[in-house]
Amino acid sequence: MSETHQYDARGLLCPLPVIRVQSLVKKLPEGDIVEVVGTDPGILHDIPAWCRVHGHTVLSTEQRGKDYYVTLKVGEKS
Repeated sequence: MSETHQYDARGLLCPLPVIRVQSLVKKLPEGDIVEVVGTDPGILHDIPAWCRVHGHTVLSTEQRGKDYYVTLKVGEKS
């Protein structure tokens, strides 16, 4: 059964949110969900681009007030 994990990247600037999410995802099984929240609007582009390269699926991206959210599903490890 998959689990959902939250990662708070608020206050971090590119490339740190992607680096931290990458470190988290390496420890997770395929199918788990990661919800990332950040204050750097770059995560709306950077995390989906990283997901495409590494085989993860972006489920949603959105802005809520001053925060930006990216939800991804961990893909198969290569």
